[in-house]
Amino acid sequence: MILVTGATGFLGKQVCALLEQQGRPFVRASLSLGTDLRDAAATQALFERVFAGQAQRQVIHCAAFVGGIQFGLKHAAELFHHNLAMTLSLLEACKAHGVQRMVNPISNCAYPAAATLFKEEEFWDGPLHDSVLVYGFARKASWVGAYAYHQQHGLDVLNLILSNMYGPGDHFEPERSHALGALIHRIHEAKRQGAPEVVVWGSGKPVREWLHVEDGAEALVRGLDAPPCVDPVNIGVASGISILDMAQLIADELGYPGQLRTDPSKPDGAPYKTVDGSRGEALLGWRPQREFRQGVRDTIHWYLKNHHA
Repeated sequence: MILVTGATGFLGKQVCALLEQQGRPFVRASLSLGTDLRDAAATQALFERVFAGQAQRQVIHCAAFVGGIQFGLKHAAELFHHNLAMTLSLLEACKAHGVQRMVNPISNCAYPAAATLFKEEEFWDGPLHDSVLVYGFARKASWVGAYAYHQQHGLDVLNLILSNMYGPGDHFEPERSHALGALIHRIHEAKRQGAPEVVVWGSGKPVREWLHVEDGAEALVRGLDAPPCVDPVNIGVASGISILDMAQLIADELGYPGQLRTDPSKPDGAPYKTVDGSRGEALLGWRPQREFRQGVRDTIHWYLKNHHA
């Protein structure tokens, strides 16, 4: 049996859809479905219900408390507490119930601020960027916890480092969204209202690699059967796009005729985030497949269908 935490969230829904498509038995869990993973006793009770009498015991951990840069600055203490509490509860429950593999996604914001092309051997080579310090540290700590439980208890946790995800079902509200979702929302609103320009936060220069949520789900599901690996493993293709170029791509796809103006007074975040995914490709026998422009087009189509007539 496979337990999917955060099963009603952006990534969790895609993981469940893929497991269903493959005919693999799984159970959904999330806060909205009644289990608070910050509560150690509730997490233990969930594992007891799901894994009692089961020979196969695997977990894909999609639950997280996360948002964009502004959300992180506003909710820093909650980011720290909620994510670490979930990590502690899950590791203890996996140990207690003989889980054979937990697949644990880690955001690439856990990499040092000075890194450009993220490589696993540079995971500890410097401080995190201020804009993502709290969430990045909490995700980094989940790897440390996995390492500790492996060292002492032999727990098998596969830690896959994923880029910012996007795709149908993403967050588009200003506080919770990342740059891509926020830009789709703002550019569409500007077009709808006939506004002559859209302000792009920051300088527009930072480069980001984006991972389609279906590729993120594919990586996690493949991780159930991958060879064991204690070290963190990148999933990516070492290719990114600047925020301003991405904004222009979105404007083109939406048919917005106005101007894009940068606002350097707003935070940029880390200057460069692309991912060397060669270790992940070797481990999973696969690399992300979705072409970015088509992925953006599909995301915009979903947004227009579900948020506006």
